[in-house]
Amino acid sequence: MSKKMRRFGRLRRRFVMRSVKEDLVVGCLTLMKKGIFVQLRENDCDLFKGRWIRDTEGRSGYTNSSCSTIPDSNNCGKHGRLDMDFINWIWKPEGCELPRFDAKALLRILRGKTIAFIGDSVARNHMESLLCMLSQEETPVDMYKDSENRFRTWYFSSHDFTLMTLWTKFLVKGEIRVSNSSNNEAYNLYLDEVDSKWTEKLPSVDYAVISTGHWFFRPIYLYRRPSNLVGCVYCNEPNVSSVGPGFALQMAIRSSLKYINGCKTCNKLYTMVRTFSPSHFEGGAWDSGGRCNRTSPTKEGDVNLKGTEWEFRSLQVREVERAKKKVQKIGMVKFTSLDVTKAMLMRPDGHPDLHWGNRWMRGYSDCVHWCLPGPIDVWNDFLMELLLRREKSSSLTN
Repeated sequence: MSKKMRRFGRLRRRFVMRSVKEDLVVGCLTLMKKGIFVQLRENDCDLFKGRWIRDTEGRSGYTNSSCSTIPDSNNCGKHGRLDMDFINWIWKPEGCELPRFDAKALLRILRGKTIAFIGDSVARNHMESLLCMLSQEETPVDMYKDSENRFRTWYFSSHDFTLMTLWTKFLVKGEIRVSNSSNNEAYNLYLDEVDSKWTEKLPSVDYAVISTGHWFFRPIYLYRRPSNLVGCVYCNEPNVSSVGPGFALQMAIRSSLKYINGCKTCNKLYTMVRTFSPSHFEGGAWDSGGRCNRTSPTKEGDVNLKGTEWEFRSLQVREVERAKKKVQKIGMVKFTSLDVTKAMLMRPDGHPDLHWGNRWMRGYSDCVHWCLPGPIDVWNDFLMELLLRREKSSSLTN
């Protein structure tokens, strides 16, 4: 082969390699604009897969005395809990670090925004944790409280940021079922009618953290429009299909995400589904002597991933993934999971137990809600990281 031909071959190979590289770069930019690389970035590290380790740096950002908004029912130290070692643990994801909560950084992201915690009293527990963590940076103004303390609004004026909690037991419409003119503690649930008490607020919300779960462990009659009884939870009645609480929960989540996805005035809304928060009653139920008086986390290998708590979590995550596929705008991520279940299954030591100051129910343990400060604060470490990732994703695609 002549020198001219060999030189031509080398030049041709360089040209082809450069073209391939250029095509790869163009292709990568195109994928990033479509949100595909953004999704990969979000999945680099699974924040929710890990273990609890000792906090050697004293990361707790507040105490039960430095946060004036802690409700009595969550102020475990005030009500006699002596073993405060339960606050000295942090969550360590596998393969990466979970950044320390930074109130200043989060308030910067939330400037001019509104975040709503939508759900039952555990959702309010979550909001109150975030309120304490942010109030170490700025003292908020108490803007609204309803007569039952179920709907709350706080305002951080320096950042024009609004924090609210919107109460709903089931996310969908539910009403106490009346039989023989007396309440029988059963509910009628309308699976395709979302509870308007929270949906009417959505147009003003930028970030929503929705959750549900604990109210599904009771007799519930399930209806679809117009008034068709399609099943019942814990009823065992003839001619009525018996379904588990997981089915009812899944349909409630599905209807809620469908509503959000179809809400024409909610285009800016980013929704995080906070997965099921487990209770830890041992030796009985809440009304039969059950306690939760452990003093340290459970090892990962001792966690039961076949129980109802994990079933609920899996159904919630599945519905989030289903909703993502329904999003019509290419590359737009409107939904994600705030997957706290596994981490909290390991924290039987984080509940108030008897230390919740309820004089009307003395002797009953609270093994559903969480002490403040306590393990629930990690939910806001997760929340901050999800919002930081969201912000980075938006800057890449804009």
